[in-house]
Amino acid sequence: MALIGDRAGRRTLPATSPGAGGGTGTGGAGTGRGPAPGPASRARKPPREAAGLALAALGVGVAWAVHRLLPDVPMLTLAVVLGITAAHLPGVRPLVRGEARAGLSYAGKRLMRLGIVLLGLKLSLDDVLGLGWATVAMVLGVVAATFAGTWWLGRRMGLPGDQPVLIATGYAICGASAIGAVGEVRDSDERDAATSVALVTLCGTLAIAVLPLLQQPLGLDDAGFGRWVGASVHDVGQVVATAQTAGPDALTDAVLVKLMRVALLAPLVAAVAISVRARRRAVAEPADGVGAARRPPLVPLFVLGFLAMVALRSTDRLPAGVLDAAHTGQELLLAAALFGLGSAVHLPSLARTGGRVAALGLCAWLVVAGAGYGGVLLTT
Repeated sequence: MALIGDRAGRRTLPATSPGAGGGTGTGGAGTGRGPAPGPASRARKPPREAAGLALAALGVGVAWAVHRLLPDVPMLTLAVVLGITAAHLPGVRPLVRGEARAGLSYAGKRLMRLGIVLLGLKLSLDDVLGLGWATVAMVLGVVAATFAGTWWLGRRMGLPGDQPVLIATGYAICGASAIGAVGEVRDSDERDAATSVALVTLCGTLAIAVLPLLQQPLGLDDAGFGRWVGASVHDVGQVVATAQTAGPDALTDAVLVKLMRVALLAPLVAAVAISVRARRRAVAEPADGVGAARRPPLVPLFVLGFLAMVALRSTDRLPAGVLDAAHTGQELLLAAALFGLGSAVHLPSLARTGGRVAALGLCAWLVVAGAGYGGVLLTT
């Protein structure tokens, strides 16, 4: 069998060899470097996040189906629970920790940002002004007391990492969404964020069953109960599930007060970003200006997007169909993000600090419920 030689006289593969790229001796097959890449080998590899995003989408689908069967169980709560479950199932755990980890982390951060942006379409300036200045002042006081008190207690209890500030944010503002926003600005460890989300979700879910039992003993009418729920329950879905037990008046007031708390997400995240910049500047001031590019922006882009959506909603020009579609998109994005965060929960690690975390959760729950109740009494 004849051998084809190149111009330098080197011997190469036989012209009829299957590895010669078709046996023609042309097209670069006779380089001695093996066969030319075929269409399959030239195909672009799927992104490394694909497996995790597919798993998150599956989790969202299951959460949606269960929510359709049990409407009183919020889909976002189900998403967190399913994420935690997936991280500990023997058959799924290797996938969650390995191939799917990049995509699940992507969902927990990037999709969370998009969900927070769309959350702004739930709130208009007219809604805030319609609450009255007394109620606005009450909400500000509840958020400030809850955030400062929970953060201080968490530090005193010796909780690790960013858990004190993340738990404080979740209780004070809007649960898992706020934890994701502040964790993004502080570049928090994924497990700190996951632990905080798990705790806030658990307490918010318990509120659905516990708070309606306290309406009569606390002497609250339906509107007062709704305002108390809006001021003290974490997630928007949990607020709706809790307040609807007292009727439409309670539900309306609860949602308005809750959305006022959501509106405070933007200034809180901006304040956290400023503190992070100041801390990094104090630790290591860059001499050549290179490190300045690593500082977080004063107002993160997704917070600006949130404010832009609030302004857009305030124009009252968006059709109902657009708002409904945005609501559905926001629920799906946040559910995928919470599934991703839930999958980062490691129960054995959580158990080592479980007593302190549970104690902080209970204390924070008492703080926000007590401050909310006092605020309602002062404004009615």
